[in-house]
Amino acid sequence: MKIKPLFDRIVIEQCKAKEESSGGILLPSSTQEKPQMARVVYVPDENNKLPDTKIFVKEGDLIFYSKYSGIEYKFKDRVLTIIRQTDILAILEE
Repeated sequence: MKIKPLFDRIVIEQCKAKEESSGGILLPSSTQEKPQMARVVYVPDENNKLPDTKIFVKEGDLIFYSKYSGIEYKFKDRVLTIIRQTDILAILEE
């Protein structure tokens, strides 16, 4: 089974939260803030996007996105988020 996002939506997977403070103290998961950095997992193909929509990211890109954007769900033991392309703030280039 594969997810096919529609229109201008992108499927992302969040990067892992920091589990240790800068001083070396282990942080419980309840105090860890979710990072706004993610890897793009799926983008719409030509048949599933709006005709005049240009997709600026590709699968595998590392991005920063808006804090309260998207819908989170569990898919095949992974937590994925569907966001609109306009919620992407920046693409990180390595």
